[in-house]
Amino acid sequence: MHTQRMTLSVSVLALLTLAACGTENGSGKGSDGGDSVQSDVPVTGVAWRVDSVTVGGKKTEAPEGARLEIDPKGRAEADFGCNHISVDARVKGDHITLGKPVTTQMACEESIEKFEKAAIDAMGGEHTAKLVGEKLTLTTESGDTMALSEEKPADLVGTKWTVTTLLSGKTATTVPADLPKERTPHLTFAEDGTVSGNAGCNSFSGKATVKGSAIVFEPPVSTRKMCPKAEMEVERAVLAALDGPTTYTIKGSTLTLTADDGKGVGATAAPAGAESSSQHG
Repeated sequence: MHTQRMTLSVSVLALLTLAACGTENGSGKGSDGGDSVQSDVPVTGVAWRVDSVTVGGKKTEAPEGARLEIDPKGRAEADFGCNHISVDARVKGDHITLGKPVTTQMACEESIEKFEKAAIDAMGGEHTAKLVGEKLTLTTESGDTMALSEEKPADLVGTKWTVTTLLSGKTATTVPADLPKERTPHLTFAEDGTVSGNAGCNSFSGKATVKGSAIVFEPPVSTRKMCPKAEMEVERAVLAALDGPTTYTIKGSTLTLTADDGKGVGATAAPAGAESSSQHG
């Protein structure tokens, strides 16, 4: 993962390493002799995949792409399949207190909307956090739970990255979802130091030099087809983001490329098996 991981001794505010009761003996075992609940996986600054929520005793499986992240500055961001949700978060010991969720108001598919409502219900108030290995469970005082798993970072090279967001300073614009499938903007980095894909209308390829958390793009070469205005606007933004020096981060299946002027793109890793399609523009 390209986000920095710090230990508890470095910054109490930066992350939370949880341990169950009964570990004061320092043996790594609980008072009942079983394994203690402790891990070096931090709770904050980690991309957590939401597996399921249980509200009122009813368990609902999460849709693909449902995620939650708590940053070290006291804010939690979530996406349960449709709307973007943010909430104040306070971490103390093995307790996480989440404030009132603020959410966008996009229309969702009925099944996703149902899950989203259940997840939002499970978010509010004080939670007891239980971390076992890479599995995190948040439990409210009423017994509702949210089950999460640490989302391993996708590989930069060899992954088909589908562009979902256009960045301009503090402004983020979502790429229209109704673009033709064959012209959905995407890019793939190859082992030979090149990048190729589709910018929203035309196929492109170019050189991309990766060093540490930086990528320097040489001006890409693209085909010269004309497409409807909306697609061409997306293409111009994507190609502009892939020209010159950028900084990149990968959190779970999310890639962010940002230039010094704040312009860039956000992209998500395509499901396994979809990478081959990137070779066909």
